[in-house]
Amino acid sequence: MKRMHRWLLGTGVFFAAALPLASHAQQGIYPLKPVTVIIPAGPGSVSETEGRIHLSRLGETLGQQFILDFKGGGGGIVGLGYVARSAPDGYTLGLVSATYSLIPLRNTSMPFDRLNAFTAVSLLSKRWGLMMVHPSLPSNVADFVAYAKANPGRINYGSSGMGSQQHLTGAWMASMSNLDLTYAHYKGAGPIVPDLLAGRVHMTPMTLTSGLPHLKSGKLRAIVQANLVRHPDLPDLPTATDAGYPGFEYSSWLGLLAPGATPLAIRNKVAAELNKAVKSPDIVKRMGNDIQLIASTPAEFERYYLQEHERWKKLVKEANIQFE
Repeated sequence: MKRMHRWLLGTGVFFAAALPLASHAQQGIYPLKPVTVIIPAGPGSVSETEGRIHLSRLGETLGQQFILDFKGGGGGIVGLGYVARSAPDGYTLGLVSATYSLIPLRNTSMPFDRLNAFTAVSLLSKRWGLMMVHPSLPSNVADFVAYAKANPGRINYGSSGMGSQQHLTGAWMASMSNLDLTYAHYKGAGPIVPDLLAGRVHMTPMTLTSGLPHLKSGKLRAIVQANLVRHPDLPDLPTATDAGYPGFEYSSWLGLLAPGATPLAIRNKVAAELNKAVKSPDIVKRMGNDIQLIASTPAEFERYYLQEHERWKKLVKEANIQFE
């Protein structure tokens, strides 16, 4: 009996020690342990570099580590599936890029319901983009469109693969302008630039970091900024919206998701810290000239990627775009 009493006392001490933790959790004290952030791709991506900066600041402000974990495979399905199966407690999140809006279009059969398996935390950023052309082509979007209409099928448009963001951006522009473009699909974005410089490809969207050196050297031209707002270093180059293509942009973004039933209080807390971070001069400096820091509420991010998905879905159907 004495041994049992001693065991009960010990258990009582354990429970008493645990009660404050449970109470804190119920009161919204988050996080109480490190958070794992899944990238549904392998190491070395742009998402990794940018993501580490965001997550390091979250670790500083929330007092716990936010640790990147890479789970590539299946075009993002493997990593997203891991997030979908994780406990909805805020300790497993997913860092996703713009291709997230395309996954349901690329995969007719998935091991999870994308609309219910995830919930939004925050849009983190967009990358500044330029619609670049070879110098032999007109230097503004109106003249370019007129030239392309006068030369149907003769404008080669470079993309990093059938159904890629680059491909769909060109298809979107072609749809808005009623253009007949010839698509040159490459295995990745890297090989496009040498062919664009050589004039074998005539047009492709590029990030500001990739395109600006060629723009400054005169080896390539930018006919329009593929963003909703002008970059501060290019105040005289119109956005597509300015040029008569409302809403058009080279969709290249990064965002944070959580498993479907993750409480809104947790997602709001993470989003609030991210919104503070994007206003930090240190974060702005570390991100560099290419990134448009945004951050958002969970509701704003959800609305954004659902609208983007519906836009791509409509475009894919109307243009009869096939995915490899």
